[in-house]
Amino acid sequence: MRAEPDVNRVFRGQRRVRGERAIAATASSQYGVIARRQLVELGLGVDAIQHRLSKGTLIPIHRGVYAVGHSALTAHGRWLAAVLACGPGALLSHRSAAALWGLHTIAGAVAEVTVPAPRRRSRRGLLVHEADDLRVDDRTRRDGIPVTTVARTLLDLARMPPACDVERAFEEAQRLGLMNARAAGCLLERSRGRRGVRLLAALLAEDRAAVAVTRSALEARFLAVCRGAGLPRPLVNVRIAGFEVDAVWPAERLVVELDGYAFHRTRMAFERDRARDAALQLAGYRVVRVTYRMLEGEPAAVVRTVRSLLASPSHRQSS
Repeated sequence: MRAEPDVNRVFRGQRRVRGERAIAATASSQYGVIARRQLVELGLGVDAIQHRLSKGTLIPIHRGVYAVGHSALTAHGRWLAAVLACGPGALLSHRSAAALWGLHTIAGAVAEVTVPAPRRRSRRGLLVHEADDLRVDDRTRRDGIPVTTVARTLLDLARMPPACDVERAFEEAQRLGLMNARAAGCLLERSRGRRGVRLLAALLAEDRAAVAVTRSALEARFLAVCRGAGLPRPLVNVRIAGFEVDAVWPAERLVVELDGYAFHRTRMAFERDRARDAALQLAGYRVVRVTYRMLEGEPAAVVRTVRSLLASPSHRQSS
């Protein structure tokens, strides 16, 4: 006679399958990682978690944070694991946040996380910062990871040595269209007197000045620099290879394009400028791009570059 199935065993088996699916679904939405508190919310007790640890289906990454199935995590997985390890309210920050935003490639050897003061936790393998000035406006998510906003990330970088990192990150944020000047201004206003504010404020002021400059003013400044250095005067606003160029020395086949932020700061403009440069180079011209910042901050370097190129005509011209 056929035995009746054990209803309790079947029920437990179904519940276990549903639990495994829930764990897998949560981990798959979090780059393969999960926190102990999330496992508890899914109904797992201490014994169930320990059983999975012993079987290797849960692999410790940080205290209370596990990889599910394997520990070959992506950068996003490592960053999210770091945030989960530091508890609710934690944010990826500083160099790690800059890397997540795509502002530069120096992410640091360990993940950096900021937690609200006074809740600092020492975590092996993590660099944890404590902040008593975190506000709602400093928080956002990118790719599902809690992270400091671009403005807050830049301010945090400005507080760290070397300060040149923040300049590079600021320029990249502008190029990618991620910079919100109004939000940055509000952040600086409520952060008065704190470290890094002066540097970030200077970058914002310089950016506003660069945006305000007109094309004619930028051209006038470039011509004045050339004149002051004794360089021959170029032709301006003439058409070459189907494009109107800002300045050209035809005999030397040298083109200088003047990049004002108002005309070149969007992604489309960035791509268009590269296509334009390639076309001019195919026509036998060398192309140099000079920015407002270069003219104002490093005019001598601009002069040296132009003088050197004028003294060494292009291959097509000399052949």
